[in-house]
Amino acid sequence: MSAIFELPVRVYIEDTDAQGIVYYVNYLKYMERARSEWLRHHGFENPAFWGDDSIFVVHSLSVRYHRAAKLYDDLVVTALAMEHGRAWFEVEQSVHRDGELMCAGQVKVACADRRTMKPVRMPGELLARIFANA
Repeated sequence: MSAIFELPVRVYIEDTDAQGIVYYVNYLKYMERARSEWLRHHGFENPAFWGDDSIFVVHSLSVRYHRAAKLYDDLVVTALAMEHGRAWFEVEQSVHRDGELMCAGQVKVACADRRTMKPVRMPGELLARIFANA
């Protein structure tokens, strides 16, 4: 495991349904933003800019919704590296409002060749950085 990364997010009208409740798929967007910022925090932008032909793809995910976030709520979205293999890493993520769990999930991210979309080895430097506090 690594250190928990936190990203503050505010709920805007575009994130909600007609009742002012966050539309369920938007939690996944919040988690994607947190993973992107978490990677940037560790010195990695989009793999397309690394100068090689590897990209990240979501292999699988599991999400559980606990409470409904609402319009103008201030949320905190977390990312925590849990484990990894040769061509993937798994991230545990959660969304909180005032310390209360709204949504939790696990996302498995794979590294793939841009042209063939076949798995390739995850960059060792990336794994070293995101698992540095393990």
